[in-house]
Amino acid sequence: MEDSESDMVVEGYDVIGDIHGYAATLKQSLARLGYQRISGVYQHARRKALFLGDYIDRGPFQEETLEIVQSMVAEDRAYAIMGNHEYNAIAFYTLHEGDGGFLRPRSEKNVKQHRAFLDEFESRPAQWQSVIEWFKTLPLWLDLGGIRAIHACWDQQAIDALSHYTERGQYLSDELLHSAAYGQTSAFRAVENLLKGKEVSLPNGHYYHDKEGVKRHRMRVRWWDGEAHSYQRAFMGPEHERTHIPNDPIEGDHLIEYRHDAPPLFLGHYWLSGEPSPLAPNIACLDYSVAKQNGQLVAYRWCGETVLKRDHFVAVQRVEP
Repeated sequence: MEDSESDMVVEGYDVIGDIHGYAATLKQSLARLGYQRISGVYQHARRKALFLGDYIDRGPFQEETLEIVQSMVAEDRAYAIMGNHEYNAIAFYTLHEGDGGFLRPRSEKNVKQHRAFLDEFESRPAQWQSVIEWFKTLPLWLDLGGIRAIHACWDQQAIDALSHYTERGQYLSDELLHSAAYGQTSAFRAVENLLKGKEVSLPNGHYYHDKEGVKRHRMRVRWWDGEAHSYQRAFMGPEHERTHIPNDPIEGDHLIEYRHDAPPLFLGHYWLSGEPSPLAPNIACLDYSVAKQNGQLVAYRWCGETVLKRDHFVAVQRVEP
């Protein structure tokens, strides 16, 4: 296949899941995939990387991770899309137009989640601003013809709405950023679906605790799974919390159709565990919880297939600092 933006003949894409500042693990993954560092940039003679977002927060090497990804994108050796952590970082940094605060409140919870990034950049305002400006250049989704990539949920209605919202299509304009900061707007709902996943409210006061121990009365759902007719079957969260989810028939509009003949779709975001495998014949999540102890950084070597293959997943155990 020809790559549309360079003279390089791209034979396939190596899609890489959420990194969260684990640069040493990323370097090991790139080496496993056959990338070499040449003139400071990781590159492959016949393949191109595609990063699924969430480059920051949690891990010990925020800046080094960004340097690797940024240099590969700058030299046309990779694509990179936005994750919810990059979106949150932009909102955390950006002043609210009305109340003098910030679009993402600097609450104790939000500062704690953003702590690893702040520890590296808060004392260096110029570098902090530069990173935020780079985050704004990341598309919210990519459609490369043969494959698609989005951080959490391919919601075509939301994509269409945002494509008409701004002339830059899948890119986050300042107008869209400010509109999406308010919880009752269509822009907010669209960005939430795309970057954080489809959610539904749990019935009758039920709740569970997410990966950070926060009590949740709303849950992320298997939005692509037409067999997910109960809350428990539709639940996307820590597996040990599934027993806290009622097995009642699910209420509300929780499904989004992704046709079986649509291009293969790659997601991050969902903190999976176990042996990597497709979620559906043409859908794969590559977030296997690298920020957890014994987590993995997972990639998929896409070579043009329309049905995803288990043996194309490449998993690297987290490298401890």
